[in-house]
Formats: sequence, C-alpha cells, structure tokens
Amino acid sequence: MATYNKRGGKRFNSKRKGLNKEHAESTTAEVFESLDSGASKTEKFVSKYQSLIFSSLIIVTISVFVFLGYKTFILEPKKEDAITELNQAQYYFNLALNTEEQNDFFNYAINGGGGKFGFLDIIQNYENTPSSNLAVFSIGMSYLNLKQYDKVIEYLKDFNSEDVLLSSIAKGVLGDAYIQIGDQKKALLSYEKASSFNGNSYTTPKYLYKAGLLSIRLGEKNSASEYFKKIKNNFPDSKEAKFIDIQIAKTE
Repeated sequence: MATYNKRGGKRFNSKRKGLNKEHAESTTAEVFESLDSGASKTEKFVSKYQSLIFSSLIIVTISVFVFLGYKTFILEPKKEDAITELNQAQYYFNLALNTEEQNDFFNYAINGGGGKFGFLDIIQNYENTPSSNLAVFSIGMSYLNLKQYDKVIEYLKDFNSEDVLLSSIAKGVLGDAYIQIGDQKKALLSYEKASSFNGNSYTTPKYLYKAGLLSIRLGEKNSASEYFKKIKNNFPDSKEAKFIDIQIAKTE
C-alpha cells in the first residue's frame, strides 16, 4: 500500500504540473494576443489619423521657421529703421530746447519734417520696439512744453520702461500735467509713484518735495511731514534738503 500510494502521488504531481504548464502557456498566449490587439489598434489609429498628425507636425515646423524668419528679416531691420527715425525726431526735439522757435521744432519732433518721421509716426509704424516706447516718452515731454496737458496725460498715463529713471520722470511729468488741469489728487498720486521708483538722489527727492508741497495745499500736513522727513533723512545732500527744515516746520 505504501508503494502504491507513493507511485500514485507521483502520477498526481505530474498531472498537476501538466495543468500548470498548460495554464501558463494559455496565459502567455492571451498576453501576446492582447499586445497584438493593442498594437493593431495603435496602427489603425495612426493609419486613420496619420494625415492629421503629419499636418500638425508641419504646422509646428512652419510656425517655428516663420517666427525665426520674422525675427531675422522683419523685426531686427524694423528696429534699426526705428532707431534712425527716432534720431531725427530727437534732433528736432533738442533744437526746440535750444532755440527761440520752440513751438515749430516741437511740432516737427511730434509730426515729422523734411520727409522724416516724427514721434507720432514712430509710435504708429514701429509698435512694440524700444524706439516706439522712447517716442511715447518724448512726445509726452514735447506736449508738456507746448502746454497741451491733455495730450501729456494721454501718452504718459500708461507709460512703462525698464529704465527706472525714465519711468520716474514720466510719472513726475504726468503729475505736473494733472496740476495744470486742476486734478490735484491724481497729481499727488503721480508724484508718489514717481518718488517710489528705485530711490535715487535725482528724481526721488525732487518728487517727494513736490508731493510734500501739494499735500500741504490739500491740508494733509501729516503726509507732507513724512515726505519732507524722507528727504532730510535719506537725501541730506540733495538740493531739496537745503531748506527742508522750514518745510517740516510748516507741517507742525
């Protein structure tokens, strides 16, 4: 019996191993069939949409080349042309500052003269170039000299520049224009902004002083005192600091 049971055990194990092998082979076959099916579906998808995929790749490629071409053959030459035109307009502006016929030359600077562009033409024809941005600043300064304060506000209210000194002066000039049209609150806000651009010894005390004087006029003595004390403490060598104690006394 012992011998019979032992042999029977062997036959049972052999049969079990056979079943496991058949099961493993069946599972493997299913996996490969699944992979083949997935691959087939992918091939069908690519085949079905290959024209769309190919078109998309072409569009992306063309877009890159168009951008590079625009930058190389259009944008860069455009920037150079804008600089040339700006130099001429700036020449008229400088003449206006150094001659008795100011109005004529400021108008040439704004509208052009001698077949050359003025600031206005540069703004319209060379948009999004550094020269166009400088033209906006210069046209604002030109209108200030021509006492056309509404035009100053129109061009300088949204002016921005990476040059903090230029930005500060633009905000200060905007404040001067608001003063001229009687809007003192907007003028004060402009002077505050002008004095806040990366503190420097030229524009910061200048516009702090203007903000202080305007605050006194508006009856805001505490604010005026703060503006004046900033000049005394932070810019003692500025020209505005020479008589700052007198102004501080007016706020007490």
